[in-house]
Amino acid sequence: MAERTTTRQTQWLRGVLDLAVLALLAEGGEGYGYTLLQRLAEAGLPDMKAGTLYPLLNRLAADGLLDTEWRAGEGGPGRKFFTLTDQGRAVLAEMGPKWTEFARNSITVVERGMKA
Repeated sequence: MAERTTTRQTQWLRGVLDLAVLALLAEGGEGYGYTLLQRLAEAGLPDMKAGTLYPLLNRLAADGLLDTEWRAGEGGPGRKFFTLTDQGRAVLAEMGPKWTEFARNSITVVERGMKA
């Protein structure tokens, strides 16, 4: 049962992860992989794996939604920082309201079923 729960939660996350990352970058201005993993966990989306996040960040950058910049690390390795492009902001502005409407409708259906 625990494995099934984890699989379902992973599927939920796939549906919102790109918008969540765009939203975090809109909110914070910039970030690199590790800080984004931390911010996702703080936002209630824990257990995100770097192997999931980094390909997503690279895909969003390839799609023109993020800009990237390598910076030397302070006493450690360099880091690839990500910032939203104007196109990324436009996608968030367009798809964010559609996602929140979908989420509200989904919550309504699930809550009705739990009360039945």
